[in-house]
Amino acid sequence: MRRSFIAPATVILLSAATGGWLLQRGVDRAENVYVQVRVLQEIVDRVESSFVDEVDESTLYDSAIDGLIRDLGDPHSSLIPASDYEDLRIRTEGEYGGVGLEVSDRNGYVTVVSPIPGGPGERVGVRAGDQFFEIEGVSADTMITEQAVALLRGRAGSEVTVRMLRPGVDEPIEFSMEREVIRLKVVPFALMLEDGVGYVPLLTVSETSSAEVSAAVDSLRAEGMRALVFDLRHNPGGLLDQGIAVTDLFLDEGKVIVETRGRAGNQNETFRASDPDRYADMPVVVLVDASSASASEIVAGALQDHDRAVVVGETTYGKGSVQSLFRLTGGDVLRLTTARWFTPLGRSIHRDPVEDTTQIEPGLSISGQAVQPTIPEVRPEFLTESGRVVYGGGGITPDVFVGPETLAPTEVEGVRNLFPRFGRFSTALFNFAVEYVREHPSLEPGFALTDADLERLFVSLPEWEAEVSREDFELARRFVRYQLQREIALQAWGDRGEFLQSRVYDRQLQRAMELLEGIRTTDELLEAVRASGAEAPGR
Repeated sequence: MRRSFIAPATVILLSAATGGWLLQRGVDRAENVYVQVRVLQEIVDRVESSFVDEVDESTLYDSAIDGLIRDLGDPHSSLIPASDYEDLRIRTEGEYGGVGLEVSDRNGYVTVVSPIPGGPGERVGVRAGDQFFEIEGVSADTMITEQAVALLRGRAGSEVTVRMLRPGVDEPIEFSMEREVIRLKVVPFALMLEDGVGYVPLLTVSETSSAEVSAAVDSLRAEGMRALVFDLRHNPGGLLDQGIAVTDLFLDEGKVIVETRGRAGNQNETFRASDPDRYADMPVVVLVDASSASASEIVAGALQDHDRAVVVGETTYGKGSVQSLFRLTGGDVLRLTTARWFTPLGRSIHRDPVEDTTQIEPGLSISGQAVQPTIPEVRPEFLTESGRVVYGGGGITPDVFVGPETLAPTEVEGVRNLFPRFGRFSTALFNFAVEYVREHPSLEPGFALTDADLERLFVSLPEWEAEVSREDFELARRFVRYQLQREIALQAWGDRGEFLQSRVYDRQLQRAMELLEGIRTTDELLEAVRASGAEAPGR
């Protein structure tokens, strides 16, 4: 989660005043470590030369490294191969040289899922559903997604030529595109909802997060926004400094945002807001769920501790640790947990991995996400300045608990029977959506599929090797309708349209809107929560 990618080696110097015993102890330890390294080398040499089956020496070292990291007992420490580092860089920096096409394997071809609005691909006419036939003269019929992406990306200003298959067109269509810097937006859109309430979603916490959030909020304020719903659901976190910068937008100068504590001295630091609250007169509701993690939990925790926002949704993931990235010889990168972080009130929300002994079957939301049952537990209590009780322990406990729209047990049975072939089922949904959008050019958000539309989908499933029984399809009908309408909206209008189409099912957003009704100040919002008697479970 730390921003620096190359950490300097730390050299510890012992002065003469430390005494000979400490110095000698250091020598003994160094010799012991040296012996252990030699023993490891001897074992590798002996296995490589004498084991009954042939073993690659590099594989043995890889196994030793994997075992070392695994035995730390920390799921957040890992070795990142050099080949994967570029993907990590793109996720954290939010930009790359390419043509702006989201692609995935569909129908046995690398297929365009969605062109990025305004990108080179969209400008030349590439559409969702187009399939790659050739990339730079190389046949794409046996390519996997990663191979196609590697060919499509490159230096900004360079050109790439592709040939695409398009349903209804007999011959491949050729497109030439000039690569440019593609910036991945972490705030995909900002909307004014009803009654002067603005809505801003933050997908990840990357290099541009604070700038994008402030630009989105400023644009909505210019439209007359009086209150904000800040959506951190499904946000896995990212960069520590950007988590701090996003929080800084909503807190007064000098207020503590987060404290980090580690074994190394440079990991112990208290971070404070450096600027005045830019939106001091605006009440804020923060939406979270079980997938909100890491830097997004820093934002939610700090705003909750300072009574700056009301947190609505589900208890968050509980990743209260900080990772540093260390470049290694050969280009691999070690991601190592180097600190834990604490909210302004001193709460640790870190959830250690524990064996699940409850044996309780999770439910399913209408979006297909697992919904874990709420198990009451005792959590440490902390008091905010206004006297509100907030909780430590695993994850940020919301001020107002609201679960997602869930499926009934009979519906869950039908959906679970879809899962063994869900990849093909998703392909069928995607293809149906692409065709539906082409057949309905005047489609608007809020549309509803008819029973005839769903029957047409059911009949088409064998074409994509995704057939299911009539009984399971009927049991899963509400889930299928939701997923198909969502896919159609995504193809027709992108993230913004998908949100507008699906919000009728969004119980957490609906509760946020209820809390903000008629609210003009943060104090009024806090009082509204107290008056409602809302309380998160699991206390």
